[in-house]
Amino acid sequence: MKHAREIKVGVLATICLFLLFFGFNFLKGVNIFSPTNSYHGVFYNLHGLEEQAAVYVRGHKVGQVDAIHYDFSRDSAFTIDISIKKDIDLPQGTQMALIADGLLGGMAIELQMPANDNRQSSIEKGSFLATTYVPGLFESIQGDLLAKVAAAIDEVDSLVSVVHGQLEGDHLKATLANVDRISYDLSYVSSDLKQMMQTQVPNIVNNADTTIANLNTVVADIKSANLKATVARVDTAIDGVNTIIAQVNTQQGTLGQLIYNRSLYNHIDATVISADSLLTDLKAHPKRYVHFSIFGKKEK
Repeated sequence: MKHAREIKVGVLATICLFLLFFGFNFLKGVNIFSPTNSYHGVFYNLHGLEEQAAVYVRGHKVGQVDAIHYDFSRDSAFTIDISIKKDIDLPQGTQMALIADGLLGGMAIELQMPANDNRQSSIEKGSFLATTYVPGLFESIQGDLLAKVAAAIDEVDSLVSVVHGQLEGDHLKATLANVDRISYDLSYVSSDLKQMMQTQVPNIVNNADTTIANLNTVVADIKSANLKATVARVDTAIDGVNTIIAQVNTQQGTLGQLIYNRSLYNHIDATVISADSLLTDLKAHPKRYVHFSIFGKKEK
């Protein structure tokens, strides 16, 4: 054929273009053989969202961002187009959320469906979805961290002001003087304690050793003493005393008769009185009883 060569070149070029288009979309994650539905969303700030970013439903990738349009004459300047798998129906109330795609990744779109979704009322393809922004982990930490750092800085500033005031006032000087005096007193007490440990404590220890030795001697003497014989003799003496007391109580013997016999007591008392009278008269008139005169008569 006259134009066979040109036809082969054209077919080969077409095949190459198709492979290039298919490979490019494959690298972007687009399956050109899978039918999709398109939806749109409007954002004030994209926070770094780019085309071909992933679209998730509950963490599962279902599509991608196809295009980003911007018009800075409007407040919400960015309009994005997404495509998701055709077999996914979005119920009424579904939101298009701008989220962080991992800790180190970029931004992505998550379709947040309502908990009580109504499958009989789906959003038509090509519709605009309500949009929202979910702060990432780093942004949340950064916000909380900055607030805490600011509070900490205020506390540190207050502390520094208080310390500065203490340093400039006389209170710190007085405190340092007190510390210096206490240190001197402690040094003096430590010196006295050291001297006492060197002089008095050895004597106290020696006296304690002597006392302990004496106590050991006393204990040894007590152990060697015949305590049983002594206790037996004491018991015998107590038995004798008990016997005497029993005899007295039973009016036996002279002591019992003296205590319980009134007539004997009276007789002894009268005898004592008579003896006392006799001694008194003997002292007053000794010549009545003893006469030593060689001449003369006996005094009457």
